[in-house]
Amino acid sequence: MPFVDLRKWAELSSLRSVISPRISWHPQPVRFLALLLSVILLAAACGEDEPEPVDASGIKAAWIYAGTVGDVGWNATHDDARIIANDITGATTFSVANIPEDGSDFEDLVRDLIVTDGVNIVFGTAFAYQNAMEKMAVDFPDVVFEHAGGFKKNGTNFGNYYGRMYEPRFASGVAAALAEPSGTFGYVAGFPFPEVIRGINAFTLGARSINPNATVEVVWTSSANDLSVEANAASALVDIGVDLIAVHQDTSAAGRIAQENGLRWVGYDSDRRQDAPGAFLTAVTFDWSQRYVDVIESVARGDYKAEAYWGGLDDGVVGLAEASGLSEEDLETVAGQLERIRNGDDGVFDGPIRDQAGVEVVADGMRLTDDDLVTMNWFVEGVIGSIPRS
Repeated sequence: MPFVDLRKWAELSSLRSVISPRISWHPQPVRFLALLLSVILLAAACGEDEPEPVDASGIKAAWIYAGTVGDVGWNATHDDARIIANDITGATTFSVANIPEDGSDFEDLVRDLIVTDGVNIVFGTAFAYQNAMEKMAVDFPDVVFEHAGGFKKNGTNFGNYYGRMYEPRFASGVAAALAEPSGTFGYVAGFPFPEVIRGINAFTLGARSINPNATVEVVWTSSANDLSVEANAASALVDIGVDLIAVHQDTSAAGRIAQENGLRWVGYDSDRRQDAPGAFLTAVTFDWSQRYVDVIESVARGDYKAEAYWGGLDDGVVGLAEASGLSEEDLETVAGQLERIRNGDDGVFDGPIRDQAGVEVVADGMRLTDDDLVTMNWFVEGVIGSIPRS
């Protein structure tokens, strides 16, 4: 692994260099410590079996975001990882923010980056980008396209990637039930995609593994990054009488509502306890850095494979932030659950599992397959609410 000059990086992190209002090259200072820790951990992971160094200096990689990286949400997790991959691989990387998912802006931008700037890897992080990426992968066979959260790929130069967030979601449910024995929980959910449904189910199953009577009331926002909508949804849960709010949202609005009302809060994307420290219990988190290093180096070596990558706790793509306000014994319980999932001894969706109607949908001794998980459209027992159907 190339040497990372942390002093130089610290100097860069004190700056905010923006080429245009939407293109940025350097990290934001508020995230520096987390980035530094990630680099140290990545470096520590390289031992005696370290592969030959890869010269990725000829790589130009662009990350495209539908929103900004000005918070600690979804886009920020990708940009943090981009910065780490930039320093580790020596590639030239940059990000472009605020490119709408609909319309032609995304495709026009990417085509220009490829033709004019020589970009040879494109990472798209908004769901609707994948259709344009699929088309451009045909038009530019020598460029690698990687889509976050999608399902399309072509087997040659267009792949997709995501994290098994349901794994730490289950453990966060365990933490919630340990923190709030009432077992009366709420969940602010965005869109009724299988990923979100999996998360709600995993959280509920984790909570009910501690308290079999735990319930999770779901409020849908049809949004991922709307402060007022998310705050209103959290307020509705407060009115219902929940004692803890978990979220699948990119802001901390629900956490602030929880703090104002003396409730606990489980965040999403990254450890954002500073946004509502009085409410924060834990958060389910992403770390894309190793994935980005691997893709860049594979392209540099010439052995890139377009795949559907789904990383979990075992490779560090997803994780659980250190819980706040739990006893040592309860922390050990949560850590033990994470370890059992990580090593495969305990699956999140191991039977027996019943659906909302009390019908057994996963028999004892059985485990849902990945095909089952990516098409999940039902709630487990204990979830209160319904899935919007279009």
